[in-house]
Amino acid sequence: MRQTLVQALRGRAPLRAQDLLRSGLGALLGIPVTGLLAHLIASGKASALPLLIPPIGASAVLAFAVPASPLAQPRSIIGGNMVSALAGVTCALAFHGHPALAAAMAVACAIVAMGLLGCLHPPGGAVALGAALAAGPVGAASYAYVFVPVGLCSTLLVLSAMAYARAVGRSYPHRVPPPANVHATQDAPPLRRVGFTPQDIDNALAHYGDLLDVDREDLDALFREVELQAHRRIHAHILCSDIMSRDVLSVDLHQSAQSALAYMRAHDLRSAPVVDAERKVVGMVRRAELQTGRDGPVEAVVDPFVHKVRPGTAIEALLPILSSGVAHEAMVVDEHRVLLGIITQTDLLGVLYRAHIVEAVALQRAEDAGSFDPAI
Repeated sequence: MRQTLVQALRGRAPLRAQDLLRSGLGALLGIPVTGLLAHLIASGKASALPLLIPPIGASAVLAFAVPASPLAQPRSIIGGNMVSALAGVTCALAFHGHPALAAAMAVACAIVAMGLLGCLHPPGGAVALGAALAAGPVGAASYAYVFVPVGLCSTLLVLSAMAYARAVGRSYPHRVPPPANVHATQDAPPLRRVGFTPQDIDNALAHYGDLLDVDREDLDALFREVELQAHRRIHAHILCSDIMSRDVLSVDLHQSAQSALAYMRAHDLRSAPVVDAERKVVGMVRRAELQTGRDGPVEAVVDPFVHKVRPGTAIEALLPILSSGVAHEAMVVDEHRVLLGIITQTDLLGVLYRAHIVEAVALQRAEDAGSFDPAI
């Protein structure tokens, strides 16, 4: 029973023990820092008694446990709590002597105001409720509560969360990194030029109806990762040894650049792998570099940066490398780095073009492994 409950709770999202401990540690440090600094700033003197309000604990859960949530961003925590406090104080004054009505109006007004201002923050409901019911100065002086302790504690909590995130390597305030473009142009990376668009996400959210606690940018990144995982699963059955070129033309590390250049011109090669006397891959060489250093050896112009894979590597590992422009080829080597073959972008494109063959091979290998269920 207990195990089933834990599995059900964990089934909602992948929870890792280290993330939970890290979140708890953040709150352990952030709450006292917030409370003690708030007391020091508000009173002008240090004290062991923290200046805190209960809803700050709920804000801390969001800031430290789910820092990527739109509801946990600085705008939401500071703006949401302060707007809610303003709504609570105003309703307390407007409906003085009617606490139930003041409480209900405070929470309702806080929700609407936070939504309109783009700073929706669930703990703001508790802030509004507390402000509407708490006893305090009557009149304009009541609005001091919006700034101290609500605004002060909210701001200090955000600063604490930012400092903690930097210390543990988290991103807060949360920002989705833009897709990498190795050529630094305005074009989207190749994998983002087709498929769904941001407008498709907006339309889907509009048809979904309910408010989701996630930004469009996060959804975009998540959906593309799902696509990539599905693509990897399908292509995990095709191995590099299945598609590599085996009769590889290479140049020797110690031959002259002049002879290597002539060799590559004769075979119409723009680049070629460089191997040593034991045919171990040491890098790549290109005709442009050979032309520049034609009076020296190949060793002087070799580029040691080259992607190497094993024959049993699935081609899905090459997709992000060869499709992003990071590299144009990958060397297939054995455990001793001896050159066995080469896979170029053209080889990979040919396999992807013949997608029906990929599916057939995947199905056949699944059947051979005994994992195919004909009822599916």
